[in-house]
Amino acid sequence: MARQYYIAGNWKMNKNKAEALELAKGLVEALKDGKNKYMIGVPYVYLDAVAQVVKGSNILLGAQDVAATGNGAHTGEVSCEMLKDIGCNVVILGHSERRHEIGESDELINKKVLRSLEQGMEVVLCIGELLSDREAGNAEKVCAFQLSAGLAGVTAEQMKNVTIAYEPVWAIGTGKTATPEDAQAIHKFIRGYIAKLYNQEVADNVIIQYGGSMNQGNCEQLLAQPDIDGGLIGGASLKAETFVPICSVGC
Repeated sequence: MARQYYIAGNWKMNKNKAEALELAKGLVEALKDGKNKYMIGVPYVYLDAVAQVVKGSNILLGAQDVAATGNGAHTGEVSCEMLKDIGCNVVILGHSERRHEIGESDELINKKVLRSLEQGMEVVLCIGELLSDREAGNAEKVCAFQLSAGLAGVTAEQMKNVTIAYEPVWAIGTGKTATPEDAQAIHKFIRGYIAKLYNQEVADNVIIQYGGSMNQGNCEQLLAQPDIDGGLIGGASLKAETFVPICSVGC
């Protein structure tokens, strides 16, 4: 079964409201005939406004995090119920910036994954190694652990709503990127490990995005690899002129 390219933009903590709306409108127009799967991960405070722009389009609306619990006395948190209420049905979880800046544990990430799937949301689960892990030859070990921990309790049926985003932490926002061959090798390992956790059918169907500084200049080579099924795009997603060319690969 051929997997559909899934190109997601992670806006991180960028844009003001006017800029967010302008970018969303530009993407809706530019991608209206696109054949790939598209998502934009928008800051919480602009989700509702951007939801009105992308409603009815082929662009999914995503959040960059979510609470591990339902509504209640959890100051500063945002629940799945709140996200769904405004038309947001995808959530990015386990991003390296939340793991390493905020200190999120694999246990907490797993709780968020399970909660999101139980609430019918799609999950983009991020995994990936630090430069020190890679230099020590532990990239596969780190990815395997994060997969096992992040997907604990997730059923084979629920995996239909899970996308894996491999992000070599040393390549995020640095302009550095793994070679297409290096990226393919770890993506192939990830798919093989998912087959061990579940079965070959689940592994063959799961979309594995590359999240290490994919841009207009390297996206075609990266996406030509057999186990790279899309991208979780950071900096290049902040302008339509740099994001749309990535979204258009294969169309």
